[in-house]
Amino acid sequence: MATLALMFALLTAVMSLITYVAFAIDKRRAINGGWRIRESTLHVMELLGGWPGAVLGMMLIRHKTKDATYRTIHHLIIGLHVVIWFFMINGLT
Repeated sequence: MATLALMFALLTAVMSLITYVAFAIDKRRAINGGWRIRESTLHVMELLGGWPGAVLGMMLIRHKTKDATYRTIHHLIIGLHVVIWFFMINGLT
């Protein structure tokens, strides 16, 4: 069980970094009028564990903070991860 939790934590850390960078790139493209990263791609990155990086991207570079639909899906993804972590920590898999 500890190995699974450690692997999940490592995946979360790596995906968070990737997601944060994707948020920064998308923000720069939004400002400069370039090709944007699809919201669905950003959500997949969050779902794969990058949600903490997305939270930091939203807070630090103020990206995707006004889109209510995006934020709703983002919060559902965070909730899913909280449930997964709860079951892993409590050994209820």
